[in-house]
Amino acid sequence: MTHITLGHTPDADDAFMFFALATGKVASRMFEIEHVIEDIETLNTRAINHELDITAISVHAYSYVKDYLILRSGASFGLNYGPRLYSKKPLQSQELANSIIAIPGKLTSATLLLKLLIGNFHGREMNFSSIPKAISSNSVDAGLVIHEAQISESTQFHTVVDLGKWWHNVTGGMPVPLGINIASRRSLKIEEIRNFDILFRKSIEYGLKHMDEALEYSMKYARGSSKDLIRRFVKMYVNELTVDMGSQGERSIGHLLEKGREQNFLSFDEILFSPP
Repeated sequence: MTHITLGHTPDADDAFMFFALATGKVASRMFEIEHVIEDIETLNTRAINHELDITAISVHAYSYVKDYLILRSGASFGLNYGPRLYSKKPLQSQELANSIIAIPGKLTSATLLLKLLIGNFHGREMNFSSIPKAISSNSVDAGLVIHEAQISESTQFHTVVDLGKWWHNVTGGMPVPLGINIASRRSLKIEEIRNFDILFRKSIEYGLKHMDEALEYSMKYARGSSKDLIRRFVKMYVNELTVDMGSQGERSIGHLLEKGREQNFLSFDEILFSPP
């Protein structure tokens, strides 16, 4: 068996996707899996340092990694929704350039999307879970909110912009690409990467077919949110493109990264996907 380090986040949607693998509901005779659970910005950095065989990362971070293929399964796409910029008091878009904005990591896709919308801004990096409190305490003028707080905090703050809706409008309906899973070409053979991709898809499909069981497992990463809210969040970000991104997912990832390059926020060589 091939031993692999598998990085994913302590978030309900990731837990849902990896539930069947982590609990043995879907087993493999090919891989011995060591689960590495870290927040997304830590995984972004570890991928850049090439420390993990397979890992979840932000699409934004892919422009900084080398020798990784994008898996076809396990990606997070927003379908006319996505990260939201919240503020305590109403803010006009023209005020954002001079505002202090809390961000959940410089390499997150949410940060890249906001840059594409308003250009460079004064960002204050902090853990994603601390951002709502920073907005409430007036430590920042606005905060870029990801994960389930997009839903749970929606009535507490003013929505300056829903970046998923903005992206949907400016791209003519493309899904917004947020998170992907990548596999190392240095430590794994192409056939091993392809086989893991198939295994991962089976794990996601198992979760979707056994929704209540998978949600119960995911609740350990709910951070105090209700099961109903987590169910809603998981259904948003574990969708048909998560099972297999297909050409639609490939195009949206390519479009986001190309837009970043066109506006001189990114520089990268090529975008490589796992073979189908």
